[in-house]
Amino acid sequence: MTLASISYQKAKINRGYTDRLLEINLSDRTMVVKEIPQKTREMFVGGRGYCLKMVYDGTTAATRYDSSENILAFAGGPFCGESSFAGTGKFIIGSISPLTGTFCDSNVGGYFFPLVKNAGFDAITVTGKSDSDVIIFIDDNKGTISLQEAPKTDSSLLEAENLVEEWRGESKPSSIAFVNAGIGSKNTFFGCVNSIYYDSRRGRCRAKQAGRGGMGTIMRDKGLWGIVVKSTLGGGNSNQAADKKRVRTAGTDLRKVIRDVDPNELRLAQQGTTSLLDMMNNHDILPVNNYKFGRDDRQVMVSGKIFEEKVFDQKHPDGCFAGCTLSCTKGCETHTLTTGPYAGRTVPVDGPEYETAAAITNLGIFEIPAIMEYAWYCDEYALDTISTGVVIAFLIEAYQEGHLTKDDTGGIELKWDDKETIFALLHNMAAGQGSFAGEVGRGIRHMKSWVSERAATRNGNDKEKIMRELELFGMESKGLEFSMYITKESLAQQGGYGFALKGPQHDESWLIALDQIKNEMPTFAQKAAALRWFPLFRTWFNIAGLCKLPWIDVRHPDAAKTADPAKNLPTVDCYLELVNSTLGTEKTLDDLLSESERCYLLHKIINLRQGFGTRTHDRIPLRAMAPVFTDEFSSRREYYINDLKENTDIKINGQDDAELLETLQNHRRQQYEILTDAVYAEKGFDTNGIPLNETLQRLGFNEPEYLEIVNQARQKSNQE
Repeated sequence: MTLASISYQKAKINRGYTDRLLEINLSDRTMVVKEIPQKTREMFVGGRGYCLKMVYDGTTAATRYDSSENILAFAGGPFCGESSFAGTGKFIIGSISPLTGTFCDSNVGGYFFPLVKNAGFDAITVTGKSDSDVIIFIDDNKGTISLQEAPKTDSSLLEAENLVEEWRGESKPSSIAFVNAGIGSKNTFFGCVNSIYYDSRRGRCRAKQAGRGGMGTIMRDKGLWGIVVKSTLGGGNSNQAADKKRVRTAGTDLRKVIRDVDPNELRLAQQGTTSLLDMMNNHDILPVNNYKFGRDDRQVMVSGKIFEEKVFDQKHPDGCFAGCTLSCTKGCETHTLTTGPYAGRTVPVDGPEYETAAAITNLGIFEIPAIMEYAWYCDEYALDTISTGVVIAFLIEAYQEGHLTKDDTGGIELKWDDKETIFALLHNMAAGQGSFAGEVGRGIRHMKSWVSERAATRNGNDKEKIMRELELFGMESKGLEFSMYITKESLAQQGGYGFALKGPQHDESWLIALDQIKNEMPTFAQKAAALRWFPLFRTWFNIAGLCKLPWIDVRHPDAAKTADPAKNLPTVDCYLELVNSTLGTEKTLDDLLSESERCYLLHKIINLRQGFGTRTHDRIPLRAMAPVFTDEFSSRREYYINDLKENTDIKINGQDDAELLETLQNHRRQQYEILTDAVYAEKGFDTNGIPLNETLQRLGFNEPEYLEIVNQARQKSNQE
């Protein structure tokens, strides 16, 4: 049933842009097509930049995730949908997050935003709330946008093919793509958004996820079941590039590098990102038992090679958008579920990605069927696999350390390598069944307070003391759960997580391979400089509508000949060719970094406006820097003693492990604080992490409102 509808005149794409925004207000059921101002385009480019600008403009310091005025923004970028180049199906979803209380965004691939762009829009914003579940339907063929009653199901994965068949009419199934969030998004703070599209080669629908920060939670809080787009992508110059021949040449050059390099390195086309399981375990980086350990002999049972040879269907290329020869979107066609409401049903499973698999090793489980079960149910429920796994791991350790009892958990005994209990908790959490599961779904930052309150009441202990103990191994920062890398031995990655504006997410800064595995930034100065450069270039991909894996995970053979191989500058040249041949410009790498830095600065300003964004919020739990307990220390005792000998003035002379551990912890904490000062100086911030006025001016943030937010934050910080 259609509840409201408008007709619209489709804007044509010109040099990567339509310059049109679709605004939807669910409260009054209005739909408006607006022109995106030239100044916005020049300052913020697209994708993540557009999401930041629209959320900033439409919200205030008082806005919370469930405020009616909170904006849920979707945006691609000028290169989104370019089939002549690898990795161009990406788009961004951003909003004020239920987990962090400030702006958070998540990137995701698939055909959804290329179809939205083809239908005439560079961005979509959704505000207000509907009193019943609805869908937004963009029909390019008819030239209409409508609000309709939502399907009578919370199961998008199981019903995907039926929904596509219902919606496509006379068009091909590939003309339909949609985003939606399942029942888990209704009942937790870390609901994800599924990006669903029809894969004609496999003959079924597939799903990618915008996992981080609770974007699915916001979608369902607004009464939005999903957004559907119906459009037909044409071949050839769909982005209407200024010089299509140059675009094709740049795309050919990048595809050649991928074809020549990937089979001999990560094998992403065969193993997807599960190939990282082997690499991370071999270097003590794979999380095990709530990041306590970084290596486990059982990892051989979940090797990327096993996924390649026995799990993934290798019959078809697996790019999540046309033209991507990296083909890392793997999938298994037949997994029989053994738990939950669909036990006994055989389903296809998309992925799993490394992060999802590592969420299971972090629970002490090393079984591929468990990984597949977890991946499918989290996608079906629309739960972020990272936050879900990390909060459960934290609670198991809190239980093991005596801070939780069965009275707190509703009779559940929490322990490592216990599939039955972990999956029961997952299903209860998604369905909102049981008071304990309901609390768990609010994330680690909430659970630290909840657990310390319960423990203090039960034992008559000091709540603040218990909280301090929980904070040692509660793996969250800024309210967001850590993604799946052990950072104890990589100072650069500690900073990468701590200084990330949305929280400890590898999307913004993934330096652990460059720092710890390849040792390409051995000096302190190199680490500090990298913590400015890499976050800017990595997040440039998110404003451009591009996947960064062809750059960061496929090293160009000529990179070794450059002064800084880690930056992979020969591949960067391919991206510069894409930029300039599409837009008709002569931009340099410095221009791209400046574009990204403006977006970075706007995110910092939003954080400050919402009451966050200072040095206090850039701190990370001790376990991200060092072992917390003596058994952690003992598991790599020789390594840590050598570290103390080589990097401190401490004399090793008969101290027991507890004394050595405390010395190591103090040293690591000091190193992190020194790094913080150095990185703030690199970024143009003061010692409290607040941008200097000259930094604002250099990047064009001269309006009084920006200066007022920053100056107020500085005054408050100085008073504390």
